[in-house]
Amino acid sequence: MKYAKLSCMDDIVKQAIAKWPNVPHCYGWLALDARGGWRMRDERAQQLELPGDKLNQPTLLGFINRNYAADERGCWYFQNGPQRVYLNLEATPFIARTDPLQGLLVQTGEALGTIDRACITEKGELIVASGGKVAKVDDRDMAQMMQAMQIDGVPASDEALMAWMDGGPESLMLEQVPVERIRQVAVPEEFGFVQVPQP
Repeated sequence: MKYAKLSCMDDIVKQAIAKWPNVPHCYGWLALDARGGWRMRDERAQQLELPGDKLNQPTLLGFINRNYAADERGCWYFQNGPQRVYLNLEATPFIARTDPLQGLLVQTGEALGTIDRACITEKGELIVASGGKVAKVDDRDMAQMMQAMQIDGVPASDEALMAWMDGGPESLMLEQVPVERIRQVAVPEEFGFVQVPQP
């Protein structure tokens, strides 16, 4: 999958890369959780495989959001000055929330755009893709997303959706997009991203 250019990298970051081009990359210290929270993972969190502390400082969050990108391997990182800080992804590179005016917004604050592809995992996670971005829909927004789903032209009830997930022959649609079944473990390979980058 080709990733869309997401935002303009800060000028100060571009200058730092030019000045110090060979700074070693950093792995394991930053994560994106399944609800779109950026998490700092110190040595203790890494050793105990804990999610880490949620970042809440608006200026830092804005800086991460503006300088978030993927490399040619499908590994996502935050460009922190001259250093790439590779992220562990609990789910997907983006997490989407519903917005009454813009449809779906991802954790960077950008609108997801028109959905090109939609899948549901065996755990009921909705994965959507649009213009090079792949996002899991925040579980707290699934009830709203179900309102946009139809099975054989009829609004999808909980029971009908469960029957579809169990392999029913019905056709499930999200807006005008057919919804596919996908195994959770297959999502990274299918959408071309790495959940836990390694050096």
